[in-house]
Amino acid sequence: MKSLAELKKIREEAANRINLRTAKNGYRVAVGMATCGITAGARPVLAKFVEMVSEKGLDNVTVTQVGCLGECALEPVVEVFDADGNRTTYAEVHVDDVATIVEQHLIGGKVVTDKTLEVIKKAK
Repeated sequence: MKSLAELKKIREEAANRINLRTAKNGYRVAVGMATCGITAGARPVLAKFVEMVSEKGLDNVTVTQVGCLGECALEPVVEVFDADGNRTTYAEVHVDDVATIVEQHLIGGKVVTDKTLEVIKKAK
């Protein structure tokens, strides 16, 4: 850090990262990050959600990591909660699925039905 402007930029970037985790209204995205989730690829899924939410400027979306969501065989598992507390659980979510969930659910307000836990379980 060589200048006051650089310090302000670092502070602003840190504040933006905090805002991604603490939005009060809108959606909360919880990515299961227990051992089974991490083994199945949850870490890059979490990173992609954080990246896309930031890129799209979705100030109404909180992205968090949580422990076990109880569906180890269907990891990575992601839960999306809306402002009213309604939960949608997505299973077998991979990095390639994140853009669809962001665009259709978080921006468009429509559940990505083919990735929901119920649909995935029925297909097995």
